[in-house]
This record gives sequence, C-alpha cells and structure tokens, in this order.
Amino acid sequence: MAVFVTHSEEETLQIAEAFAKTLEAGDTVLLGGEMGAGKTVFAKGVARGLGVRSEVTSPTYAYINSYEDGRLPLWHFDCYRVPSEAYARALGFEEYFSAGGVCLVEWSENIATLLPEKVKRVQIRKTESGREIEL
Repeated sequence: MAVFVTHSEEETLQIAEAFAKTLEAGDTVLLGGEMGAGKTVFAKGVARGLGVRSEVTSPTYAYINSYEDGRLPLWHFDCYRVPSEAYARALGFEEYFSAGGVCLVEWSENIATLLPEKVKRVQIRKTESGREIEL
C-alpha cells in the first residue's frame, strides 16, 4: 500500500497515469471516496496512462463509459445510481470483468456480489490542502 498527497488536479492525474502503467488486461480497480473526492479525475489519469485519446467524462447517468482507443480497453463504471445488483446484472455488468480490459468502478459497494474476487483498490480522501490517494 502506498499513500500519495496531491495538491492539484494535475498532480492527481500524474499519480493515476503512473498507476495505469501497472495495469494489465483483466484488472478491476475499485475507486473509493466520497462524492467530489476526485474519482473521475483519477479515472481521467488512468485513461491518459493507458493512452486513451477520447475525452473521459463521468458515467453517472450512463452507468458505464467505454474507451477502446488505448493500449487496453477501459470501462469506467459509476454505480452510484444503480438501484440493485439484479439491475446491474441485467445490464450485463459482469461481462466486462472478464472481457480483457481494465474496469474502474466507482461506488462498487452497490454491486459488491458481481465483482471479481481479485480487485485493486484506490481510496481518495479530500484534505484541507488537496487529496490523499491510497493505492
């Protein structure tokens, strides 16, 4: 476990970009943190580290945003509004976890039983002067 303190969005992007270089096909990363902690900013940095050229946005209303123009496919989930695990299962969420890309999952507790057994965790906390990122 490593903890990084960032004081700007660019620093958070750089930490996430470096983290992305450690990711492999099939990795699922759970992004934890309160609303506004910086999970989507971290996702943008991961995308940048994977070579994604598309604009990365929050999937709050789409549930999943797909980016397939990097070195690995990237699927960014936002499960905040997912009403149930059965709903997520019906949308095919589980299929992504074994599809050979990288899955970033925000609000993973809402789909806990659908997640693969082996996951990586990133916890982001707001501080008075920036963010604390635990990898």
